[in-house]
Amino acid sequence: MAITTTSTPDWSLRPGRSADVEPIAELRAEVMRADLVRLGRYDEDRVRRRLRETFSTRYTRVVEVDGALAGCVTVRPDGPTDGPDGPDEPGARLLEHFYLAAAHQGRGLGAAVLRHVLAEADATRAAVRLVVLQGSAARRLYERHGFTVEGQDPVDVFMVRPAADRPGGPGR
Repeated sequence: MAITTTSTPDWSLRPGRSADVEPIAELRAEVMRADLVRLGRYDEDRVRRRLRETFSTRYTRVVEVDGALAGCVTVRPDGPTDGPDGPDEPGARLLEHFYLAAAHQGRGLGAAVLRHVLAEADATRAAVRLVVLQGSAARRLYERHGFTVEGQDPVDVFMVRPAADRPGGPGR
């Protein structure tokens, strides 16, 4: 009989690679299926195609546990550039494609990865935006980490975590 613990596993982030596209597209389809079906929006091809069309080795990082893919997270500039003066100026960030395999959910890994991503944003005083599906359990995770609702429609909830008021500090 397998024993499941709730302790956070040792994990790491590595840059995404082109070879990660298909495994992550499959992970996305698995993770989002129940919510998309509930919302009447599940399309087996579209759920994978959206990941393929927006995957970026520049902005995507793979979450690994024991050297194996456990999930991914993408954090990209929220807009055409990082800021008005180009890609090196801090600006708002868009958190997307944050998925963890079912075996790694509910053990604190998602919170640990999110804290890491938010600390990076805080270091540059960047606000972080995201979109979560209506009724998704992930919304509670985001709310616990300071995200608030900016707007919503019948399918999506648009959330933001304000920029830190000082480098390394929490959002306001």
